[in-house]
Amino acid sequence: MKPPSDRRLDLYGSGTDVPAPPRVSHGVRWSVVFAFASALGVLSSALAWQFTRWLQRPEISWQTIAILNFAYWYLWALATPTIVWLSQHFRFERGGLIRAFAVHVPAVIIVSLGHIVSMQAVQWWMATLEGRPFAWWMEVERAALQYFDWEMITYWAIVGLSHALLYYRESRGRAIRAAQLEVKLAEAQLTTLQQQLHPHFLFNTLHAISALMHRDVEAADRMLTRLSDLLRITLENLGQTEVSLQAELDFLGKYLQIEQTRFTDRLTVRFDVQPEALDTRVPSLLLQPLVENAIKHGVAKKAGVGHIDISARRDGDKLVIEVRDDGVGLSEDALTALQKGIGVSTTRARLQHLFGADFRFEFHRLPEGLAVLVAVPWRTTQPLKTAEGSSGAPGTEASDSDFSSNPNSAALGVVLASLFIRRKTS
Repeated sequence: MKPPSDRRLDLYGSGTDVPAPPRVSHGVRWSVVFAFASALGVLSSALAWQFTRWLQRPEISWQTIAILNFAYWYLWALATPTIVWLSQHFRFERGGLIRAFAVHVPAVIIVSLGHIVSMQAVQWWMATLEGRPFAWWMEVERAALQYFDWEMITYWAIVGLSHALLYYRESRGRAIRAAQLEVKLAEAQLTTLQQQLHPHFLFNTLHAISALMHRDVEAADRMLTRLSDLLRITLENLGQTEVSLQAELDFLGKYLQIEQTRFTDRLTVRFDVQPEALDTRVPSLLLQPLVENAIKHGVAKKAGVGHIDISARRDGDKLVIEVRDDGVGLSEDALTALQKGIGVSTTRARLQHLFGADFRFEFHRLPEGLAVLVAVPWRTTQPLKTAEGSSGAPGTEASDSDFSSNPNSAALGVVLASLFIRRKTS
């Protein structure tokens, strides 16, 4: 089967067709060539006029000087498209030098001689108008011996400029394609990293619900209801790599309701968020893995009540977010192992893809507990759609079309249904 016109067959066994190489651009803008030749004509005429005055030859009029100099450069302008076409088809590059010399050496001789003959024709025409005799062929021979080297230099100058322009266009095209590929790669990597986090927190929550069913069925039922709200928000923000801090806090609030069902009075969460920070853009699912780690490694292992403090403030051109707990804390080895986990390592990778080196992601051991600090560039945006937005009121059930439009939601529904059946049969 023949590939599309913009693609060529891959002959190296990768199994896919690859884009066809870009076609060489042969176009020459006549306006640019004409303007350049006119500028050179003005410059040459001015220099020739000054030179005749220095030689004290007033019999040569400025009109004659202007006609000859402008004719000289306009004749080269007429030859420029042909020279550019030859330069772009027979380039001086590795693997094509012999062919290029074989074409350009005859071409420079023909074009240079043609330019000399044409210039002498212009002079014959001017002499005829003035009634002066003009030995045209003798003048052609004289001019060929006197100016042939300069004619060839002009030809090679046009060839060099044509090569420079062509390489510049190709370099710019490669840079644009490389930038587009980098953007697509970054988007694909961010999507992959984001998709790793979704099942991570989901299965952890399902595991907690499964364990709670043996102790408190009603509490497990409440957790399932809140998990459905959490999944609804997840589906609404599917494909968004960044959301507003307000939307991220709404999502975190749904998750914390699930965790507070598990820990009842043993978990207290306090927020200290500046109002102006609510509209800033942050990576989606940024806070949930950090709070989950604070609960799992801090509050869950503490005998008494555990506190988690979440703050967000502006510090210069950065949005600084801190998650702090007063749990049992972590040893140096445990902290190292934590940073290699899915939640933390994926969060760090997403921050690197989004901001390069312009971010902070730090862990600080405290006398009681652990503090995690995240600083990202301050970027405001319009409030994004959340579960409380225009897509539906809180607590409403998702329609059938919501689940049929995404295969992942159907899989989640099967998992939740199995848990529900297990609760009813236990």
